[in-house]
Amino acid sequence: MPKALVVEDEAKIARFLELELTHEGYQVKVVGDGRAGLAQAAEWKPDVMILDLMLPGLSGIEVCRRIRQSEKGSRLPILMLTAKDDISDKVMGLDMGADDYMTKPFAIEELLARMRVMLARGARGRSVSGETLSAGALTLTPRSHEAALDGQPLQLTKKEYDLLLCLMSHSGEALTRDFLLENVWGYSYDGDNNVVDVYVRYLRNKIDAAAGERYIHTIRGVGYMFRHERY
Repeated sequence: MPKALVVEDEAKIARFLELELTHEGYQVKVVGDGRAGLAQAAEWKPDVMILDLMLPGLSGIEVCRRIRQSEKGSRLPILMLTAKDDISDKVMGLDMGADDYMTKPFAIEELLARMRVMLARGARGRSVSGETLSAGALTLTPRSHEAALDGQPLQLTKKEYDLLLCLMSHSGEALTRDFLLENVWGYSYDGDNNVVDVYVRYLRNKIDAAAGERYIHTIRGVGYMFRHERY
């Protein structure tokens, strides 16, 4: 029975989620402020977290950031909720390490579907072998969630790392933006698919420009391909 931690200060929404998730077969724990959510993430060790953006004590953004800085919480799937429909909030949440994002009010069927995808993706990630992926000066170790360029650690956000892992795992394949959205950002991402282009630019600035080698290629009319190539 998967364990779902709900961090939500609106009592009606929290109770609704508790009932629906319990009905779906989850073991559910609900807390109403950010500090309690952070503590339960460490102590209870949930399989998935539903995290509200606006919380007393600590904001959802800060909770997410601290969890991602923790080695034990680095792989916890996090679905962030907010009453706001602002792209800057979405980008900030994703940059801090949220796996997916939904705006209130939401359809419970979609939320449950996104949770299933996050859990399945997490299971696939845990099954990845410890072998390091490498190309040129770039190395990626899925088991330890580390990336390095010419032996020096790369400072990547979770989404940057997830995108790079997806690209390297499909080296030599032309991947569409929709494929990358589904596999990196999650089920039915409701933002602009320009987010893929934005994060590819981030990776190129941190990898291609620094290495003096080309790794991420634009495939016109399709999307992107990972292929190591010297300038």
